[in-house]
Amino acid sequence: MTMPSRSAFARPRLLIIGCGDVGMRLLPLLAGRFRVFALTSQPERCSELRAAGAVPVVADLDQPATLARLRNLAPWVLHLAPPQPDGDTDRRTRHLVAALGAVRRIVYVSTSGVYGDCGGALVKEYRPVAPKNGRARRRVDAERILRAWALVTGAMLSILRVPGIYAADRLPLRRLEQGTPALRFEDDVYTNHIHADDLARIVLQALTRGRSGRVYHAVDDTRMKMADYFDAVADAFGMPRSPRLPRAELAQLVSPVLLSYMSESRQLDNTRLRRELRVRLQYPDVATALARLRR
Repeated sequence: MTMPSRSAFARPRLLIIGCGDVGMRLLPLLAGRFRVFALTSQPERCSELRAAGAVPVVADLDQPATLARLRNLAPWVLHLAPPQPDGDTDRRTRHLVAALGAVRRIVYVSTSGVYGDCGGALVKEYRPVAPKNGRARRRVDAERILRAWALVTGAMLSILRVPGIYAADRLPLRRLEQGTPALRFEDDVYTNHIHADDLARIVLQALTRGRSGRVYHAVDDTRMKMADYFDAVADAFGMPRSPRLPRAELAQLVSPVLLSYMSESRQLDNTRLRRELRVRLQYPDVATALARLRR
């Protein structure tokens, strides 16, 4: 087994909580800057994480007794883990802050769903949250818990509110294949987007440049309604467009979860992201990304 170099041990330690798709895209960007630890509840992922340059830490946010190893493990933390799928509070984040100990810097990846339905309005980061479903209420709870914890401990906290994440392998192709209907234009909602690779870079910028207690919208420049997004993907891949239906008719055909996504309309402003974090997006909008895929 190859031992880490002495320079690796000299690097600042960083802990990633929730090293899924975005975390794996982030790991190459952290190489040479940090000695990275990655929390996983799946022992079978350890070899994958090691190969990507992280030191795996096997523990489970749903099992507080397993989190003892996290105390004072790393002064830099990226919290990318979603809440558990039930309830109105984020028990996982509560378990995490109880276990962490001393932390200098933490970035939390939240969701734009915390705003609820905004009627298609342009939304800035200071808009009051108004979550309409359990998913969003759990995220609001996590943000509040982290703010209170950071205030007590002195940790610097930045929050990224993230919309729909897409990438070449994260497109609604199956939905298009199945012919799932979309809303007609007059009933449709504005959605927001960010490419997974850009999100990974935004997380790194927030870690190094984010202001303490600050919220940032991790969103691109796209101004598009949901059905138009599906049409753009369908056209890019030569697939039939989704049929469009009135809301009352569509509500009888789709799942409650899908209908909830089709019931919230907002346009996220990303001025703060560009001015304060100085982010330059590789994929500034969905059209640019799809054009590259076509090429």
